[in-house]
Amino acid sequence: MTGLLDQEETTTGLNRLAKIIAHSGLCSRRDAERMIFEGRVSVHGEVVTDPATSLPDWQGIAVDGNPLSAPPDVQLYRFYKPLGAVVTDRDPEGRKTVYDLLPKMGPGAPRLLAVGRLDINSEGLLLFTTSPVLKRKLELPDTGLSRIYRVRAHGVVTEKQLAALKNGVTIDDITYGSVTVERETLKETGLNRWYRFTLTEGKNREIRKLAQHLGLQVNRLIRVSYGGLTLGSLARMEMKEVSRARMFELFGVGTERKSTWAKAKPKPKKPGYRKAADKNRAAKDGRRMGVGRAASSGRNTRKPQRDR
Repeated sequence: MTGLLDQEETTTGLNRLAKIIAHSGLCSRRDAERMIFEGRVSVHGEVVTDPATSLPDWQGIAVDGNPLSAPPDVQLYRFYKPLGAVVTDRDPEGRKTVYDLLPKMGPGAPRLLAVGRLDINSEGLLLFTTSPVLKRKLELPDTGLSRIYRVRAHGVVTEKQLAALKNGVTIDDITYGSVTVERETLKETGLNRWYRFTLTEGKNREIRKLAQHLGLQVNRLIRVSYGGLTLGSLARMEMKEVSRARMFELFGVGTERKSTWAKAKPKPKKPGYRKAADKNRAAKDGRRMGVGRAASSGRNTRKPQRDR
């Protein structure tokens, strides 16, 4: 499967020029619009300065005189983001970014886009994709994908306070949707306890603000799941590709899993097969219970065979 289209554009078969350039992996959509305004983009040899120009595909498009490549296959990766890195490709403050930590994928590798964000003091599962459309689909709150976080916080909170978050809450004029919080630490010793937050929005610093609203101070935050994909056994800064079958199962993109085994044709059943099967089953059950076994027989009397 190559590329994805927004639902509203599949009916016309056309896509905006800026989106096609971004989808090819050359740059972001904003940078593509800037290139078009600057007159650096041509279509079939003619310069185009309107980023809203609609085209059926990438063919005939050139940027700075170089023909645009076909959009890459949709790929999705799991990555363990460590503490101390910001989720951006360029940081004006010169801080370390997640793109500085990604493993080298070699020349011609597609441009990877981070799905959502984790702040600099958070760690855990971060998804990357080659498709701007898939990125947008995974980020939209309307998609309803759950995000699960393990949170260690200092303080005391009641079950009633935790249950109230399921109805949503407004903090500093910002309304947060339903959040489920479960205790992981049940022993009431010490003030540091682990909680599991499940939410579907992922607004900026949402968990920290909710915890502060409850009177808790977060001192560790790990995202362990996003949309059904989990952190699993990933080590810090390790990245693994999500299989196309798994992408199809969770998000409807990729390739549907198909069995590689051909089903054998059932053998024709002979008259009286059921009685014979019952007789064999009874004899087998009898052997399991020791019925009919010679006194000298034993289950472990056979010598183990060597591998050949």
